[in-house]
Amino acid sequence: MPASEFGPLTRSHIVRYAGAGGDFNPIHHDEEFARSAGMPGVFGMGLLHGGLLGQRLAAWVGLAALRAYRIRFTGQVWPGDVLSFSGTVTDVREQDGERLADLALVVTRQNGDPAIRATAVARVA
Repeated sequence: MPASEFGPLTRSHIVRYAGAGGDFNPIHHDEEFARSAGMPGVFGMGLLHGGLLGQRLAAWVGLAALRAYRIRFTGQVWPGDVLSFSGTVTDVREQDGERLADLALVVTRQNGDPAIRATAVARVA
């Protein structure tokens, strides 16, 4: 997958995603609430950067070719973070009459910490 970046992430990105996705948990937009919950501040919801990764994946392989997409959240993203997206083909195989590529995907923060590790399967034309 072509490497790409998003950011820096802003509070406006987080609030806009909350409105689009219906996730109005105050831990993502209310600084005082987030601190009272023991966090250093507000942070992005996982599906925000999971969706950004999915968008890049679909652009890379084509939505119709996508057979599976699984993500595991491994870290939080914070306002000011710049997110990097990358993916590689780990295997190509035949299954049920289709040629499939197994993919490994990752979203990392600017310090190199992974925020998401993901896998996907796509049909190879």
